[in-house]
Amino acid sequence: MLLNARPSPAPHPPAPGAGPRVDAELAPGRPPVVTARPGGRSPADWVAEHRAGLDALVLRHGCVLVRGLPVRDHAGAAAVSGALIDRPAGDHEPFAPRRALAAALWSSNEWPAEQPMCMHHESSYAPTFPGRLVHCCLEAPDEGGATALADGAAVLRALPAWLRARAEATGWELTRHHNGMVGVDWREAFATDDRGAVERHCAAHGIDWRWSGEDGLTTRRRTAAVLRHPATGVPVWFNQLAFLNEWTMEPGVRSFLVEEFGADGLPYNTRFGDGTPLDRVTVDLINDVYAAHTVREPWRAGDVLVVDNLRMAHSREPYRGPRALTVAFGDPVERLTRGGELCRPSPA
Repeated sequence: MLLNARPSPAPHPPAPGAGPRVDAELAPGRPPVVTARPGGRSPADWVAEHRAGLDALVLRHGCVLVRGLPVRDHAGAAAVSGALIDRPAGDHEPFAPRRALAAALWSSNEWPAEQPMCMHHESSYAPTFPGRLVHCCLEAPDEGGATALADGAAVLRALPAWLRARAEATGWELTRHHNGMVGVDWREAFATDDRGAVERHCAAHGIDWRWSGEDGLTTRRRTAAVLRHPATGVPVWFNQLAFLNEWTMEPGVRSFLVEEFGADGLPYNTRFGDGTPLDRVTVDLINDVYAAHTVREPWRAGDVLVVDNLRMAHSREPYRGPRALTVAFGDPVERLTRGGELCRPSPA
């Protein structure tokens, strides 16, 4: 199941080559790093002036880290993010809580500092997902906490042929149990307390649902595991088969959840699109391929990371000390199911 994807319509960015030259430091194991020298300009003004060069780097490498901008607060992060995104996108059906910080600006996921967040593409399961992410670091942790990245096109090429073929043929299946006790409840996930609105959303997007009591909702969906990048035509491994699978959970957490809710009642789990479970060996294999293609750069206060969400998976490593990051979602893409699956520009 290989999909063509097209980004949502938006104002055209400056033509390639327009604006000042942007040079990036390239080194193995690191994302491209651009050192900004804003002088008396605001961070947002510097970014807007250099937008064409930054976009070219994102198109070529899938991401770029801008260092040296004095981004110190939510207002500054919102201004910089707005200068790098054509159309804002929402946070669709989240798995972990976020705080709204400003218009179209969110906190990073509220995830335990000592636990890693494994590689994933933002909202790759959702009917609408962002094409671009912008992270701003307001306070760097004392140790760890990097937002690591992995090229989904390289990951796809490195996976065994049998796994690529099966994922392309069947897609992947995601089951979520919103039980009111663990994870995000259904009201927060769907941003409504109207059961009818949830049912209409699910029906419109081919999501099976089942209510259980006041706080219980189970959803199951099947979608593509591989997308073709709209700008390059290159196939990309775009899913959360490994991240949201039971075998990626910390063993003690998985044991507790199985004891509490049963093997079929875990807050989330994944399978191949034909319903076949993944075993631990396959999940470990996917995570090992991600690890082999991971690049990272420790955060510094003021850093701005621009990520092509269709191409690059990202993770969050464990950390110590305070860590304050913001994230903005942009350039939304809508997924459709209509006799086969395909993506179209998200309506304005």
